[in-house]
Amino acid sequence: MILALSLYIDPGTGSMLFSIFIGAAATLFFLGKAAILKLKLFLSGKKAGEAATDTSYKPYVIYNEGKQYQNVFKPVCEAFEARKIPLAYYTSDEHDAAFSANYEYVKPEFIGEGNRAFVHLNMLSAGVVLMTTPGLQVYQMKRSKNVKHYAHILHAASDATMYRLFGIDFFDSVLLSGDYQAKDIRYLEEQRGIPQKELVTVGCPYLDVLKAKMDAIPTEENHPFTVLISPSWGPSALLSKYGESLLTPLVESGWRIIVRPHPQSKKSEGEMLDALTKKYADTPNLEWDYERDNIYAMKKADIMISDFSGIIYDYTFLCDKPVMYVNAELNLKPYDAWFLPDNGKNIWQFSVLKKIGIELKSEQFSDIKNVIQGISDNENLAEARAKAKAEAWQHQGEAGEKIADFMIQTLSRIDNKTEESKIKTA
Repeated sequence: MILALSLYIDPGTGSMLFSIFIGAAATLFFLGKAAILKLKLFLSGKKAGEAATDTSYKPYVIYNEGKQYQNVFKPVCEAFEARKIPLAYYTSDEHDAAFSANYEYVKPEFIGEGNRAFVHLNMLSAGVVLMTTPGLQVYQMKRSKNVKHYAHILHAASDATMYRLFGIDFFDSVLLSGDYQAKDIRYLEEQRGIPQKELVTVGCPYLDVLKAKMDAIPTEENHPFTVLISPSWGPSALLSKYGESLLTPLVESGWRIIVRPHPQSKKSEGEMLDALTKKYADTPNLEWDYERDNIYAMKKADIMISDFSGIIYDYTFLCDKPVMYVNAELNLKPYDAWFLPDNGKNIWQFSVLKKIGIELKSEQFSDIKNVIQGISDNENLAEARAKAKAEAWQHQGEAGEKIADFMIQTLSRIDNKTEESKIKTA
């Protein structure tokens, strides 16, 4: 008789085991590397002060975890390319646009996804590493002992505390889209007793890219009135919570309805999406939008309906049109914002939303055509949108250059300090 043994490892334990494995592998890797360098030094006949060069060392590194973040890094790559400075661009998207950009100084390399990518990153030898990926030193991604500086760039023009717990705690610097984001980061650093990070406001590179792309899109002829539904994902999000009760009365309005699910929805709540897609399969005035860039749907829309998604700010800043939001209750406990005063209820994006948006209540869904027709895009809303844009999207059009400046100046500063230290101890 053959007995089948089933072993289940929960995600937390799996992450811990992977971390242990990576730690051991990294230790062996660096010990082996050090031994090879010492052997090269011995065979070359050089003195101890003339250490062999680490050929795997990259002064500047970008890591892109997926296609949705390509626009964050595109202006940075272009800035390095224009300055003729080598940049290692590691990506987990094998179809990344960087491969077809014909760069001479920016070197794109596919390093796999998930754990395969983390293994590569955990063994880096680099000067400054820039990424949007949070959770450094928290989950599988660990700080490499041979990296001088880790920089995190926010991938949305909204609060920096809307990451899962400790998302940016262990970076050396965080690059902000607006000055307002610094206050809450400093508060958490003090509460947690961790060293202060370098906080630099550089602007929002992906908004710079999207604005240029959107300006180039021709205006739609014979434009029908269009409502864009663009929610976040999860049980508290618009589609998951309301689904048909919102979409059916919208469809019955006769207007064009564009539904743009959050990219994570396909992965985490595909069953819900499949059911809705099937329900409205024969509905000619409802479209599903899965384009990588959200600008095409936003350009067509006359009004957006969302929840707590960051796309509200993309639409507000790029289109300057009315936004309606359903005040879904978001559980902030898994997020850094929960540890702010009032458990994050008054963070910037929540307080600003009440000024730039129009709340839509679920009991209004059945009469939604009349509700939308009764909306007035008044002067107060327009002024609030302009103010929010100025606060959250600083240095418009300059982010790529400012990020490149930061990376280059940071490495120069670190290397100068190292040289000064060597001189003092000589």
